Formats: sequence, C-alpha cells, structure tokens
Amino acid sequence: MTKTTQDRSAFLTDVETLRARARKSLDDGAVMPSYQGDVEKTIELLQTVVATELVCVLRYQMHAIAADGITSKSVAAEFEEHARSEHDHMLMAANRIDQLGGEPNLNPEGLASRSATEYGDGGNLVEMIKQNLIAERLVIEHYQELIRYFGDKDPTTRIMLEHILADEEDHAADMHDLLVAHEGQPFLKG
Repeated sequence: MTKTTQDRSAFLTDVETLRARARKSLDDGAVMPSYQGDVEKTIELLQTVVATELVCVLRYQMHAIAADGITSKSVAAEFEEHARSEHDHMLMAANRIDQLGGEPNLNPEGLASRSATEYGDGGNLVEMIKQNLIAERLVIEHYQELIRYFGDKDPTTRIMLEHILADEEDHAADMHDLLVAHEGQPFLKG
C-alpha cells in the first residue's frame, strides 16, 4: 500500500459501513449519522433566513411598484429582479429546512419579527435605494456569521449560504451603484 492510499484510507469509511448506515434510520431522510450539526438549531436559523428573504421580496416588490420619476423604470426593473432573486433564496432555505426534516415557516403572522431585516417604509427613489442597500448590508453580515457558524459541521447549509451571500453582495453593489447614479457621490466611503 502506498503512502497516499494509506493516507486516504485513514479517514475514509469503508463502503460496507456506509451501506449499513444508509439502511438504518430511513425516517431521518437526508440527515445521516455523520451529520455534525445540531438539526434543530440549523432549522431555527434557517427559519430566520426564510423570513428575512420573504421580507426582502416584499420590500423590493413594493419599491418596484412605488418607484416613480424620470429614471424609475430602470430602477423598478432592478428592484423586480432583486425580488425574484430573494424569492429564489427563500426557496433554497425552505427546501433545506425540508431536507433536515423541518417545516418551513411561511406564515405571514410574525414574519417581520422573525426576519433579520426590516420591511422599510417607501419614500422617494433615493430613500428606497438606501433602504435596500442597508438591508443588503445587514444580511451580508448576518449570512457571514451563519457561514462561520456552520463551517464544516454542515457543509450543505454553508455552501447554500455562500451562494446566497454572493448574490446579496452583488445586490448591495447594484444598490450602491444606483445610489451613486442618483446622488452623484458615493453614499458609503470605501
């Protein structure tokens, strides 16, 4: 046996053991005994992601409808695009909750209190852009913390959140660009 083969076999579980584990506890669905996270805590945290993303969908959609002014059509289109993206994020988190044996909480009652971000209150175009930029910055930090929390304990949830985080950073950059275009100067200093 070569050193490389020996190194690999030191941490790989033999196939027969994997097959035996797969046949056990079928009621656990995708959650295997090798899962190192806390299933209940993961579901609880992902419920917050679901609520946060739903609030973002609603805020962006409301802003798309309320946008007015000379450049409102292009800004409204950007808001609508972000609403669709946030909806996709919500579905990703809801599906992960389902994979872990939980039930995603899509109940509108208490939605705002379960969300990490705020709905906002409309206003003029620049105020709406600022509200969305603030919300994006908040979720960026929140998702970074969640990614660090999950680390190697739950790589599936971590990778999903990393994907969502990349989109949220993109959204923040878009909102910042819109703000600069409408105010003529950066709102946030690098």
